[in-house]
Amino acid sequence: MEKTWVLVANAERARCFQRDATHHTLTELNDFVHPHASLAGEAQGGALTGAAGKGHGRTGHAGTQFEPHTPAQAKERDSFARQLADYLNEAVAAKRCNGLVLIASSPMLGELRPCLSSAAQKVVQSAVVSDLTRYQGPELKKRVDDALRLPD
Repeated sequence: MEKTWVLVANAERARCFQRDATHHTLTELNDFVHPHASLAGEAQGGALTGAAGKGHGRTGHAGTQFEPHTPAQAKERDSFARQLADYLNEAVAAKRCNGLVLIASSPMLGELRPCLSSAAQKVVQSAVVSDLTRYQGPELKKRVDDALRLPD
């Protein structure tokens, strides 16, 4: 029996589904939320006023305190990508799935693919650059089908 898993991901969240071969319905298997990504978003949104790295010193000008966050964000994305890849690698090795579809934002897809084992890379059926993490239910199914260019 064909067991295809669909991973929908960005740098902050990922959801893994099993896709029915006949009706293309999606059954959610796991939901990953990267805790450090949401904290970074709160700090940038102002929820953590007065936090270190805010960019305002005693002199009142912003300075360049935000620039070092880019490498840190890249490291966090890499860490999250490795976590997701480990999950997929284990599933392929344990034969819980025999096909993978990766639908992820461009940076996440770029981080994720090299972390996949050779066995997992062999069963990747499609890799699509798109961020579908905010969609649910029938809308998510429609967008996954559209991403894979499949009829309803």
